[in-house]
Amino acid sequence: MTQGAGQGPAARTTAAIPPFPGYAAPPPLPPYAQSAPPVQPPMDAPDGYTPTERDLPVIGRGAPEDVPTVALTPLPEPHAPTAQTGPGPLYVVGDVHGYLDELCEALFAQGLIDENASWCAGNTRLWFLGDFTDRGPDGVGVIDLVMRLSAEAAAAGGYCKALMGNHELLLIGAKRFADTPVNSGAGTASFQAAWLLNGGQRADMERLEDHHLQWMSRLDAMAQEDGHLLVHSDTTAYLEFGDSIEAVNDAITEALQRNDPDECWDLFRKFTKRFAFRDEAGPMAVRELLDTYGGGRIVHGHSPIPYLLGEVGAEDEDGEGGGTPVVDGPHLYADGLALAMDGGVTMAGKLLVVQLPLSG
Repeated sequence: MTQGAGQGPAARTTAAIPPFPGYAAPPPLPPYAQSAPPVQPPMDAPDGYTPTERDLPVIGRGAPEDVPTVALTPLPEPHAPTAQTGPGPLYVVGDVHGYLDELCEALFAQGLIDENASWCAGNTRLWFLGDFTDRGPDGVGVIDLVMRLSAEAAAAGGYCKALMGNHELLLIGAKRFADTPVNSGAGTASFQAAWLLNGGQRADMERLEDHHLQWMSRLDAMAQEDGHLLVHSDTTAYLEFGDSIEAVNDAITEALQRNDPDECWDLFRKFTKRFAFRDEAGPMAVRELLDTYGGGRIVHGHSPIPYLLGEVGAEDEDGEGGGTPVVDGPHLYADGLALAMDGGVTMAGKLLVVQLPLSG
């Protein structure tokens, strides 16, 4: 199907959200974290090609010196580890894009970390949906936090895991191949140019070490938890890499190990596609993935909710540009089969940390 073809914005879901078949009603969803404060504007873009430059402009929100320090207020009743023998509650995190302070605030608000940003959620299961770096001020700090929480959660009987996003592929390529020309399908390109045009932060590149690259290169592309098919991108490109979750994950890991710049670029290009689930044909596309890989609902990041809803770039009655996008929580669409988790933190939206399954 054609990626990104649309017949208009999707409608915001305001009614009670039904769980897909087989779910018992979960406890009420804890409140979301507060809206993200402004951060540094994007750097000037160099000449080069990137498939996402026009799709998702970076919206500058003030100079670094204007960024307030996040104050973490202790919770009234901290979430303590439990003696449960079964799996703990399941949480997912949308795109972070280097916004470390906002991530810590959101995780703290859900009782997953304490005031020292240490794991305090016992046997809870936590999944990050990818895109840890670029556009925001501290992508490497985000990676370091996720790696540390993975070890701390495992020691407490839970786990913290992460999926591969297209910006992980972009950063890996920029570090490995720099200005090496690649066959982009639209003229000569390079990972370095594409990374800079898509919000790459030079401070991240300077701090990036081999263990960060090794960790990113081994991330899975998809997983299934409690009937939720977890992926980064709202695309059907996963079908090109295998007919099972294991086959897809193995194919992408092996492709990165071959260290071929054109093959890595092809991975990046395919997982940068978006909006496959948004319009009239969206439910059919979701069902194709669910029928192939299992699960009752897809949970994805990648495409910010304001873009899915058509709320970016709209004009008000006076012809002025639209205001700050309002994101209250994840967006359920495609006949209830797809849940979007990118709250648009890079455009003054919200960094979402949500417990699954959703309550009504």
